[in-house]
Amino acid sequence: MRLWSLHPKYLDAKGLIALWREALLAKHVLEGKTRGYRNHPQLLRFREAADPLAAINYYLSEVYFEAEKRGYSFDRDKIDWNFKPMKIPVHTGQIKYERQHLLQKLNLRDPAAAIRLMSEKELAVHPIFEPVPGCIEEWKITKP
Repeated sequence: MRLWSLHPKYLDAKGLIALWREALLAKHVLEGKTRGYRNHPQLLRFREAADPLAAINYYLSEVYFEAEKRGYSFDRDKIDWNFKPMKIPVHTGQIKYERQHLLQKLNLRDPAAAIRLMSEKELAVHPIFEPVPGCIEEWKITKP
């Protein structure tokens, strides 16, 4: 499960579709509708939000809006639109890590998108996240 901290506008088509599916899975986990993935580390920051379901629905809404901009037909009925926007902190080290990870993926799948991403001096994050100083998030498992 990968729930990017970066704004979904940086994802290629394959990445955006995967994000939609992963965020829907996260929503089902938070709703208690699945047995698997219940302890997935990516869910920690949503579980720690004041209202975890509102947080994941807000997250999904921004993914939906990006898909809509691109002409994709994601099902808006999968989102509970009765949420209030909120902020969840994300460490700047996590943002840097995700930038590099996404660049690796884009270099293989969509080199033009990788070039656009490299040209960005400062990346936007998903609107639910508020960058704060710090290293890679503790919940992020990285390879040595």
